Amino acid sequence: MHKKYTWRTAEKTIYPIKKAPSIATLPTQTFITISGSGNPNSDAFGRKIAALYAVSYAIRMAPKKGIHFPGSFEYTVYTLEGFWTLPENYHSNELDKNQLVYQIMIKQPNFITPAVFDQALNLAKPKIDSELFSQLSLETKQEKTVGMILHVGSFDDEPASFAKLAQFLDEQGYKRTSKAHKEIYLSDFRKVIEDKRKTILRVSMTKK
Repeated sequence: MHKKYTWRTAEKTIYPIKKAPSIATLPTQTFITISGSGNPNSDAFGRKIAALYAVSYAIRMAPKKGIHFPGSFEYTVYTLEGFWTLPENYHSNELDKNQLVYQIMIKQPNFITPAVFDQALNLAKPKIDSELFSQLSLETKQEKTVGMILHVGSFDDEPASFAKLAQFLDEQGYKRTSKAHKEIYLSDFRKVIEDKRKTILRVSMTKK
């Protein structure tokens, strides 16, 4: 019998939980994704999160329905992640959350194929808003070498953590390649109070 795969312990390089900044070269990873724009505090954003989890848990719980995907194994469902940016013509120094552009996602184990994804979509269909069904995708991503830092607290306080990460990268001979960044939500921000939230901030970078 295979031991349950737990990403929090097996993938510490990809999901570091120490407060010190780090650099990692990431492997190719597969995600269920959905894109959008606007304020992440909106109900629309919450429905997109729910759709991602509905499909992810349909895959995870399939064996309980007698469905066994080739190569599948028992595992812990991955956490929510999101790429965030702003429109190219956005020049304000103040952040208007209504202008945010995002792609949110949940990583999947390596046995997830397009066929598995399609089957899981149909299993989860009753739990997904009809207008979101066709917006869900299975994507393979290669983020390459990235810089990361664990941020604890409110999302509004992230600039201080980004500044620490920037200083670290500069000292290591790197610079960011984009204002866009990724957030990995180790805490469920729908349930955890602001000052206890743990979020990994991740940026793309290159040698100076």
